[in-house]
This record gives sequence, structure tokens and C-alpha cells, in this order.
Amino acid sequence: MKAIAVTPGQPNSVHLRDIPEPDINSVPEGKGVRVRVLKVGVDATDREINDALYGNSPPGDDYLVLGHECFGVVEEVGPNVRRVKPGDYVTATVRRPGGSIYDSIGTYDMTSEETYFERGINLLHGYLTEQFVDSEDYIVRVPQGLKHLHVLMEPMSCAAKAVQQAYECQRRMKVWSPQRAFVLGAGQIGLLASLILKLKGLDVYTLARAPGPHLKSEIVEGLECTYVSTSETDLEQLAKQVGKADLIIDATGNSQVAFAAMQALGLNGALVWTSITGGKRKSEVPSDKINIEWVLGNKLLLGSVNANREHFESGIKDLAMGEVMFPGILPRILTSPVAGLENYQEMMRLLVEDASALKVYVDVAQE
Repeated sequence: MKAIAVTPGQPNSVHLRDIPEPDINSVPEGKGVRVRVLKVGVDATDREINDALYGNSPPGDDYLVLGHECFGVVEEVGPNVRRVKPGDYVTATVRRPGGSIYDSIGTYDMTSEETYFERGINLLHGYLTEQFVDSEDYIVRVPQGLKHLHVLMEPMSCAAKAVQQAYECQRRMKVWSPQRAFVLGAGQIGLLASLILKLKGLDVYTLARAPGPHLKSEIVEGLECTYVSTSETDLEQLAKQVGKADLIIDATGNSQVAFAAMQALGLNGALVWTSITGGKRKSEVPSDKINIEWVLGNKLLLGSVNANREHFESGIKDLAMGEVMFPGILPRILTSPVAGLENYQEMMRLLVEDASALKVYVDVAQE
């Protein structure tokens, strides 16, 4: 069957290749699920893997199938599968367990091992292919009424985890009732994090470079958040105008912005970094000022990587609520379909060259 893959370590090696069809019996204990892939989202992670900034092949292979944001339909299940059945729409988690205690209790996204396993990213093949097989433990059912949001399930899980982790860590405060949030970046995760925080009742400011009106600002405003162009009002100015944030989610992919956010956080606040920055950028920060303000202000910095089943299921619930509260807004994120695996070059062109491509995804097959 066909797949879109790269040769890790070799820049611009993306290509179409034939790979073996998956075997449902490869999953032990009769818990295998075979999924026919319908759509796969791609993002900056796939672009950076093709740039050879990170990513490794599974043992025994010299290629890595891309794609970690999947949506498909169940074709076949093993005899001991209980969570899904043939005909169900599904997505799948990205990380797989290693050997740490966190991996063994289902929180494999919090592994304490240096070597991690992520489908389509590191040491495991991804979903940009016609079919895949996995254990039901990593398959998440998608309600039929949300199938039009398809590849948003995985990025939504990342946004859900980032927010949940902040609230979990802030239990240290005994009482924490954040009122104001800054979301840095108006890409898919920034927009979805804005939705989650709005549903929690926060006053949400979503920041991106370009002045509105444009699609991103319209989506932000459609979610009843406030769009801020950093080319007109930078983060420092915004904090002076409206007050420092109780919670900041960085989803820019820019380490310079991530560090600058440390100066816009209020007392007892939490800053969550979700950005993956594979480059070698260096920047200068007022470290003494940040140091004293963070120590005296009891401020928290945490990193949040991709999600486990709990976050997928939570994110799907928030997507459903978002569709009820703000009908017609979320589908606007899905801007840029690519017809078929054969058009992988167009997929990469959109990722690299088209600034208007908010969400690129491949239509792998029809239902």
C-alpha cells in the first residue's frame, strides 16, 4: 500500500513509497484494530522532520512514514476489542509506552525515559498511509456528529492537555481562579486553546503578528475572544493595557516569543510552553529581572507535549461544546485539503510556502 515517508537525517527527502499492509494479528491479546485512513493532518512538525531537524526511523527500516494527526474508520477489530466496532470513526494517540512507571499506567505522554516513541515522529511509522493497525488502547472514538472536524482531534488533545496540566499544577495554590489568559499564536493549537479557555469563562486574548481582519482574527472573534496583532500591540504593551495574565499558553513555535512571555505573567500565574523549536536560535533575556520576579511571584513554567487518551476524550468534548456555542467557526480552521497521497509535493508546498494555509490535511480516501 502507498505511504508518504521521509529518510530521517536527509533533508527534503519526502517521497511516496510502497509499504507492507498491516496485520491485525500483530497486536497481542486479540486487541488489534484495523483502521482505513480517511484524512491526515500535517503541520510544522512534519515540515521540520522533512528538514531533518529531528525524527528517527523504526528499528530495521531506513524510512519514516509521516503523519501524526489521523482520522479514519474502523474496518476490523480483534476478538477482545470492546471500545470500538467496525464502522466507527476514530482518531489515534501519538505516543506509545516505554518502560517507565508513567508509561505503565497509561500516562505515556509523561514518560521519564530519554527515548520516546511517537507515531510519525520518532521510531514509529505514522498515519500518512492507506491503513494502519494498533491496539484499541490507543484508538479514540470520534462522534459521528464531529466527523466534519476530522483532523482537529489530535491538535485539540494537545491544547486540552496544556490547559489541564496548568490547572493541575495550580492546585498548589489551594485557590486559583484565573481571570485573564494570553494565548500566543493563532495557529491550530492556539485557536483551539483559545476555545477551551473561553469555555472555562476566562477573558482570552489571542496574539499573532498580522493585523486583522483576516481568517485567524475572524475565528478568534467568532470564539468571542480578543485578537491582538503583535505588530500593532506587543506583549509588553498588552500587559500594561489590560494587566498581566494569570495563564499564558505559548503556541508560536518561536522560542524567542516563549521566553518573552515570562515577563507578561502575573503573580502566582502559570506559563505553558507547547512549542517545538527544532532550530538553533539564540536570544538575550533580562535573566536577573525574570529570576527575581518569578521567585518572588511564585510563578510556574511547564512544558506540555502531546497527549494521552484522557486528553483526546476531553478535547473531543470541548470540540462538541464549541460547535454548540460557536456554530460554524471551528470548521474554518480546516483551510487546505490535498487530494490523495500522490500529491505529497503539494502537501509540502502548502506547509512551506503558503502562509494562508491554516490547516493542511491530506484526503487519503473517501468514506
